[in-house]
Amino acid sequence: MQKKILLRDDEMPTQWYNVVPDIPGGLKPPLDPETSQPMGPEKLAAIFPMGLLEQEMSDKRFIDIPEEVREIYTIWRPAPLVRAANLEKALGTKARIYFKNESVSPVGSHKTNSAVPQAYFNMKEGVKRLTTETGAGQWGCALSFATSKFNIECKVYMVRVSYDQKPYRKSMMHTYGAEIVPSPSPTTQVGRRILAEYPDTPGSLGIAISEAIEDAFARDDTKYALGSVLNHTILHQSIIGLEAKKQMELAGDYPDVIIGCCGGGSNFAGIATPYVPDYLEGKKIRFIGVEPASCPSLTMGKLAYDFGDVAKTTPLLYMYTLGHDFIPPGIHAGGLRYHGMSPIVSALVRENIIEPMSVHQLECFEAGVLFAKTEGIIPAPETCHAVRAAIIEATRDLNEPKTILFNFSGHGLIDMASYDKFYSGQLQNFDYPEEALARSLANLPKI
Repeated sequence: MQKKILLRDDEMPTQWYNVVPDIPGGLKPPLDPETSQPMGPEKLAAIFPMGLLEQEMSDKRFIDIPEEVREIYTIWRPAPLVRAANLEKALGTKARIYFKNESVSPVGSHKTNSAVPQAYFNMKEGVKRLTTETGAGQWGCALSFATSKFNIECKVYMVRVSYDQKPYRKSMMHTYGAEIVPSPSPTTQVGRRILAEYPDTPGSLGIAISEAIEDAFARDDTKYALGSVLNHTILHQSIIGLEAKKQMELAGDYPDVIIGCCGGGSNFAGIATPYVPDYLEGKKIRFIGVEPASCPSLTMGKLAYDFGDVAKTTPLLYMYTLGHDFIPPGIHAGGLRYHGMSPIVSALVRENIIEPMSVHQLECFEAGVLFAKTEGIIPAPETCHAVRAAIIEATRDLNEPKTILFNFSGHGLIDMASYDKFYSGQLQNFDYPEEALARSLANLPKI
């Protein structure tokens, strides 16, 4: 049995796949919050370069990957597809489990797949500085790496709870030359307002996005970069699934179940969307997007137009949401603490193509420990959610010989403080109270 299925450098995809034209029922457009009318690229150009906005609104199924981006991709891509045979044996299952190992990137996660092209298209349009938010720090590290390649300054607003929990992600960002501040911070108006009202807040991605956007608006040389949710990030991440399709073919296998963890939706969509055309042509595939029970946008949220941030500075996106002022508990899977879900993933859930699943924090860490003991790689807390879902699927019927493919979105070597808290019994499960969720959803924009 072949353990690793590898592609040569010259077999790396030369185009990204855009799932938008293939979504039954399509996507609803982003709306201008001032007029409630569809928003065109000209207004968004204040914070995004036109090269990315063209991708954001493209109806082309395939978009060329620039040569300069592919050259940087070759530092870690094509990424391995790995048969998790030792995990299969430990579970006593006849299921075949494969994982796409995105932890081999320079920063240890899939986020570089979008950070590099985002930095590239900003550089092409003369942008000198980028601002961004980061939850657990993977996106901040990825953008710091990418901007260092194109000589662009980078400022990262890191969610306070993760800023405190994950000091070595700050060190990594500093190594690549970025400036990092905890969010909410006293350096922006929205940060000062929230600190005055909630001085002990753990922060949230919605708050950090507001701060990064406010910063970008304040300077002519600056634009904003978002690591998930938007169509162009989903597009860039499609390289994961495009490679996986080639590798599964080399392995002589085909997935019955495709799994990824869901925060904003980018890594799950990256492995899943290239398989959507096969599904629409009649292939029997189950797509499972797994999220934390404490931040359950897909399983408990509402499909509606909502802001992407607390300060209501973003366009209105049609997505599953818990409400833009939702602040989830400070779980250690900081990259999954976002109130909304990608409009693309939301549309695929709406069409019953994707099945949402929620899992608790402790069972995810238990799954991560088992994976580390069997396959040797310690998963990031976010990735543990995908590992847990793969285990659930593999053990539903131990005698069913199905094929499971999941995205191993990142390693946890900079998350060991989280594992220490797990071992010492300091972590607990969170179910977000329904009454608090109802209060948050009551503040959705009236469209």
